[in-house]
Amino acid sequence: MPRKSAKVPGGGSGRSAGDVILAPKAQYFLTSSSPQDGSSDWRTRDCSIHQIVDLGLHARNRVFRGSDVGKLRQRLIGEKLLSSHARGKRMLFKFSGGVWLGIHLGMTGKIRVESADYRPGKHDHLVLLQRERALVFTDSRQFGQVRFYHGSDEPDWWKSGAPEIISREFDRKFVDQFLDRHLKAPIKAALLIQNGFPGIGNWMADEILWRAKVLPSKRTTKLSARECTAIFRVTKFVVRRSLETLGKDFSDPPRNWLIHQKWKRDGVCPIHRTPLRHATVAGRTTAWCPRCQR
Repeated sequence: MPRKSAKVPGGGSGRSAGDVILAPKAQYFLTSSSPQDGSSDWRTRDCSIHQIVDLGLHARNRVFRGSDVGKLRQRLIGEKLLSSHARGKRMLFKFSGGVWLGIHLGMTGKIRVESADYRPGKHDHLVLLQRERALVFTDSRQFGQVRFYHGSDEPDWWKSGAPEIISREFDRKFVDQFLDRHLKAPIKAALLIQNGFPGIGNWMADEILWRAKVLPSKRTTKLSARECTAIFRVTKFVVRRSLETLGKDFSDPPRNWLIHQKWKRDGVCPIHRTPLRHATVAGRTTAWCPRCQR
């Protein structure tokens, strides 16, 4: 079902785990190469200080489903971290020796840096220990996943993912084709599908739809050309702005964002203070403004 482009105003100017994937304090492990296309790609300054000296992991946890934990430990210890790449909620780490480690954050996953003597807590499923620090993957609900691959080229499961929202490949044609495959779904449900909108989670989906002035429960097939254009443009804006704030120092989004009102029982629209409404859409708690979104 092709859609025609329409001109709409550009996107205007809290946080829950599992929304758009952010680099794990990359300056500690990696140096940003600042690619011009906006992709999240880092390479190490000095590989000699990034050698994995030990692993801490909970081998029986479901985040390791489909992975050979024994081989992961055998192959990874002693190798050096070369680079990493983020795509939505997924992250790929490249090590020496042809070792690749993939992490999907799921709904509640987080990646953080700790001291070198850190030991895993209850929800810390993977700890990569180095001489000077440790990289920790935490996921309380275990909807995330750890994947392992050994080979000279990127694993197939990484190549097959959707393009990053801030990349040139994520264009109107891609979005329209994706939405055309989900015509019966509420638009919020479509935004949460990771092979179409990688990295978009609950709060960000609500932020996008509020800015695009689209009711979250509206079926994709009912969207107008103007609404489709607004969703595309605002999605780009929200993700890029989030990376500029959350991705650098984990600070909050600007105060005029919906997220600061979304979780409040008496939350109001940041524009004209209309009380927000709440309901469950696509199995997720959803907030919207009845005046802005119809």
